[in-house]
Amino acid sequence: MQPKKKSRWKNKGENRAKSLRRRKTYAAAGILVLVILTAAAGIHSCVSQNGRYADVDASEPELDVQLLDVNPYSRPGIQSDGINGIVIHYTANPGSTAQENRDYFNGLQYSQEIEASSNFIVGLEGEIIQCVPTWEVAYASNERNSDTVSIEVCHPDETGEFTDKTYRSLVQLTAWLCVKFSLTEEDVIRHYDVTGKNCPKYFVENEDAWERFKENVGDAMRKSQEGEK
Repeated sequence: MQPKKKSRWKNKGENRAKSLRRRKTYAAAGILVLVILTAAAGIHSCVSQNGRYADVDASEPELDVQLLDVNPYSRPGIQSDGINGIVIHYTANPGSTAQENRDYFNGLQYSQEIEASSNFIVGLEGEIIQCVPTWEVAYASNERNSDTVSIEVCHPDETGEFTDKTYRSLVQLTAWLCVKFSLTEEDVIRHYDVTGKNCPKYFVENEDAWERFKENVGDAMRKSQEGEK
Protein backbone atom coordinates (compact mmCIF):
# COMPACT_ATOMS: atom_id res chain seq x y z
CA MET A 1 0.00 0.00 0.00
CA GLN A 2 1.39 3.43 -0.95
CA PRO A 3 1.73 6.07 1.78
CA LYS A 4 -0.75 8.88 1.71
CA LYS A 5 0.50 12.12 0.22
CA LYS A 6 0.45 15.23 2.38
CA SER A 7 -2.07 17.80 1.34
CA ARG A 8 -0.92 20.86 -0.51
CA TRP A 9 -2.17 23.10 2.32
CA LYS A 10 -0.28 21.13 4.93
CA ASN A 11 2.96 21.43 2.93
CA LYS A 12 2.50 25.17 2.64
CA GLY A 13 1.92 25.47 6.37
CA GLU A 14 5.06 23.53 7.21
CA ASN A 15 7.08 25.60 4.76
CA ARG A 16 5.81 28.83 6.31
CA ALA A 17 6.72 27.56 9.78
CA LYS A 18 10.22 26.62 8.65
CA SER A 19 10.64 30.01 6.97
CA LEU A 20 9.50 31.80 10.13
CA ARG A 21 11.94 29.79 12.26
CA ARG A 22 14.79 30.67 9.88
CA ARG A 23 13.92 34.36 9.99
CA LYS A 24 13.88 34.30 13.79
CA THR A 25 17.24 32.54 13.84
CA TYR A 26 18.77 35.08 11.43
CA ALA A 27 17.31 37.98 13.42
CA ALA A 28 18.71 36.62 16.68
CA ALA A 29 22.12 36.11 15.06
CA GLY A 30 22.04 39.65 13.67
CA ILE A 31 21.23 41.11 17.11
CA LEU A 32 24.08 39.12 18.66
CA VAL A 33 26.55 40.39 16.06
CA LEU A 34 25.34 43.97 16.62
CA VAL A 35 25.82 43.64 20.39
CA ILE A 36 29.34 42.25 19.92
CA LEU A 37 30.31 45.03 17.48
CA THR A 38 28.88 47.71 19.77
CA ALA A 39 30.79 46.34 22.75
CA ALA A 40 33.99 46.15 20.71
CA ALA A 41 33.55 49.75 19.54
CA GLY A 42 33.05 50.87 23.13
CA ILE A 43 36.17 49.07 24.28
CA HIS A 44 38.19 50.55 21.41
CA SER A 45 36.90 54.01 22.24
CA CYS A 46 37.93 53.65 25.89
CA VAL A 47 41.37 52.36 24.94
CA SER A 48 42.00 55.02 22.29
CA GLN A 49 40.85 57.89 24.50
CA ASN A 50 41.74 56.94 28.04
CA GLY A 51 43.84 53.79 28.05
CA ARG A 52 46.88 54.92 26.12
CA TYR A 53 50.25 53.71 27.24
CA ALA A 54 53.60 55.01 26.03
CA ASP A 55 56.44 52.56 26.66
CA VAL A 56 59.18 55.15 27.07
CA ASP A 57 61.55 56.29 29.78
CA ALA A 58 62.68 59.76 30.83
CA SER A 59 65.86 59.82 28.78
CA GLU A 60 66.57 62.86 26.62
CA PRO A 61 64.63 62.52 23.37
CA GLU A 62 66.07 63.44 19.99
CA LEU A 63 65.77 67.20 19.60
CA ASP A 64 65.93 69.27 16.45
CA VAL A 65 67.27 72.54 17.84
CA GLN A 66 66.09 75.46 15.69
CA LEU A 67 66.19 78.42 18.05
CA LEU A 68 64.12 81.43 17.08
CA ASP A 69 65.85 84.71 16.39
CA VAL A 70 65.90 86.91 19.48
CA ASN A 71 63.07 89.41 18.97
CA PRO A 72 60.31 91.11 21.03
CA TYR A 73 57.48 89.02 19.55
CA SER A 74 58.51 85.40 20.04
CA ARG A 75 61.88 85.14 21.77
CA PRO A 76 62.50 88.12 24.02
CA GLY A 77 65.73 86.68 25.44
CA ILE A 78 64.52 87.09 29.03
CA GLN A 79 65.89 84.60 31.54
CA SER A 80 63.28 82.59 33.42
CA ASP A 81 62.82 82.78 37.19
CA GLY A 82 63.47 79.05 37.64
CA ILE A 83 61.27 76.27 36.33
CA ASN A 84 58.38 75.15 38.53
CA GLY A 85 56.16 73.48 35.95
CA ILE A 86 55.67 72.13 32.43
CA VAL A 87 52.72 73.48 30.43
CA ILE A 88 51.08 71.47 27.63
CA HIS A 89 49.42 73.27 24.70
CA TYR A 90 47.97 72.30 21.32
CA THR A 91 48.41 74.27 18.11
CA ALA A 92 44.66 74.66 17.33
CA ASN A 93 45.74 74.39 13.69
CA PRO A 94 44.80 70.85 12.54
CA GLY A 95 47.28 69.16 10.21
CA SER A 96 50.03 71.76 10.63
CA THR A 97 53.56 70.46 11.17
CA ALA A 98 56.11 71.24 13.84
CA GLN A 99 58.26 73.00 11.24
CA GLU A 100 55.39 75.17 10.05
CA ASN A 101 54.58 76.24 13.59
CA ARG A 102 58.23 76.95 14.36
CA ASP A 103 58.54 79.07 11.22
CA TYR A 104 55.34 80.91 12.12
CA PHE A 105 56.78 81.82 15.53
CA ASN A 106 60.01 83.03 13.95
CA GLY A 107 58.08 85.09 11.41
CA LEU A 108 56.30 87.08 14.11
CA GLN A 109 59.32 89.38 14.30
CA TYR A 110 58.29 90.60 10.86
CA SER A 111 54.48 90.38 10.97
CA GLN A 112 54.35 91.70 14.54
CA GLU A 113 50.74 90.49 14.74
CA ILE A 114 50.99 88.85 18.14
CA GLU A 115 53.43 87.75 20.84
CA ALA A 116 53.57 83.94 20.79
CA SER A 117 56.04 81.05 20.97
CA SER A 118 56.87 77.85 22.80
CA ASN A 119 60.03 76.22 24.09
CA PHE A 120 59.26 72.99 22.21
CA ILE A 121 56.93 71.79 19.45
CA VAL A 122 56.04 68.10 19.02
CA GLY A 123 55.08 67.18 15.46
CA LEU A 124 52.66 64.74 13.83
CA GLU A 125 55.41 62.16 13.31
CA GLY A 126 56.79 62.54 16.81
CA GLU A 127 59.57 64.94 15.80
CA ILE A 128 60.54 67.54 18.42
CA ILE A 129 61.76 71.01 17.54
CA GLN A 130 63.23 73.23 20.23
CA CYS A 131 62.49 76.91 19.60
CA VAL A 132 63.50 78.63 22.83
CA PRO A 133 66.10 77.53 25.43
CA THR A 134 64.59 76.15 28.63
CA TRP A 135 66.27 78.89 30.64
CA GLU A 136 64.51 81.60 28.61
CA VAL A 137 60.93 82.84 28.66
CA ALA A 138 58.61 81.79 25.82
CA TYR A 139 55.36 83.61 25.14
CA ALA A 140 52.91 80.76 25.72
CA SER A 141 51.42 80.54 29.19
CA ASN A 142 50.50 84.08 30.21
CA GLU A 143 51.40 84.74 33.85
CA ARG A 144 53.27 81.41 34.03
CA ASN A 145 55.69 82.31 31.22
CA SER A 146 58.45 83.18 33.65
CA ASP A 147 58.54 79.91 35.64
CA THR A 148 57.47 77.18 33.22
CA VAL A 149 58.61 75.36 30.09
CA SER A 150 55.98 75.23 27.37
CA ILE A 151 55.33 72.41 24.89
CA GLU A 152 53.18 73.07 21.83
CA VAL A 153 51.72 69.90 20.29
CA CYS A 154 50.51 69.27 16.73
CA HIS A 155 47.33 67.29 16.00
CA PRO A 156 45.77 65.92 12.79
CA ASP A 157 42.15 67.01 13.16
CA GLU A 158 39.63 69.19 14.99
CA THR A 159 39.32 66.83 17.97
CA GLY A 160 42.78 67.84 19.12
CA GLU A 161 43.71 64.21 19.83
CA PHE A 162 47.38 63.44 19.21
CA THR A 163 48.73 60.68 16.98
CA ASP A 164 50.43 57.72 18.67
CA LYS A 165 53.87 58.95 17.56
CA THR A 166 53.15 62.45 18.84
CA TYR A 167 51.83 61.12 22.14
CA ARG A 168 54.85 58.91 22.68
CA SER A 169 57.30 61.77 22.08
CA LEU A 170 55.26 64.11 24.27
CA VAL A 171 55.37 61.67 27.19
CA GLN A 172 59.13 61.18 26.88
CA LEU A 173 59.86 64.90 26.46
CA THR A 174 57.68 65.83 29.44
CA ALA A 175 59.21 63.13 31.63
CA TRP A 176 62.73 64.21 30.66
CA LEU A 177 61.97 67.84 31.50
CA CYS A 178 60.48 66.79 34.85
CA VAL A 179 63.68 64.94 35.71
CA LYS A 180 65.82 67.83 34.43
CA PHE A 181 64.08 70.32 36.71
CA SER A 182 63.36 67.99 39.68
CA LEU A 183 59.60 68.04 39.10
CA THR A 184 56.91 65.36 39.32
CA GLU A 185 54.00 64.57 37.01
CA GLU A 186 51.82 66.70 39.30
CA ASP A 187 53.82 69.74 38.17
CA VAL A 188 52.64 69.15 34.59
CA ILE A 189 49.65 71.35 33.76
CA ARG A 190 47.53 72.43 30.82
CA HIS A 191 47.23 75.93 29.41
CA TYR A 192 43.63 75.54 30.59
CA ASP A 193 44.83 75.30 34.19
CA VAL A 194 46.44 78.73 33.89
CA THR A 195 43.83 80.73 31.97
CA GLY A 196 40.75 78.54 31.48
CA LYS A 197 41.39 78.41 27.73
CA ASN A 198 40.29 75.20 25.97
CA CYS A 199 43.90 74.16 25.41
CA PRO A 200 44.99 71.47 24.81
CA LYS A 201 41.46 70.75 23.62
CA TYR A 202 41.45 66.94 23.85
CA PHE A 203 42.97 66.91 27.32
CA VAL A 204 40.49 69.54 28.55
CA GLU A 205 37.43 67.78 27.13
CA ASN A 206 38.63 64.30 28.20
CA GLU A 207 39.77 64.55 31.80
CA ASP A 208 40.47 60.81 32.03
CA ALA A 209 42.86 61.05 29.08
CA TRP A 210 44.68 63.91 30.81
CA GLU A 211 45.06 61.95 34.03
CA ARG A 212 46.28 58.94 32.04
CA PHE A 213 48.86 61.15 30.29
CA LYS A 214 50.26 62.27 33.64
CA GLU A 215 50.38 58.65 34.78
CA ASN A 216 52.38 57.82 31.64
CA VAL A 217 54.81 60.62 32.46
CA GLY A 218 55.22 59.29 36.00
CA ASP A 219 55.73 55.75 34.70
CA ALA A 220 58.44 56.97 32.31
CA MET A 221 60.25 58.71 35.16
CA ARG A 222 60.09 55.62 37.38
CA LYS A 223 61.32 53.46 34.53
CA SER A 224 64.45 55.60 34.23
CA GLN A 225 64.99 55.55 38.00
CA GLU A 226 64.75 51.75 38.07
CA GLY A 227 67.21 51.53 35.19
CA GLU A 228 69.77 53.50 37.20
CA LYS A 229 69.72 51.06 40.14
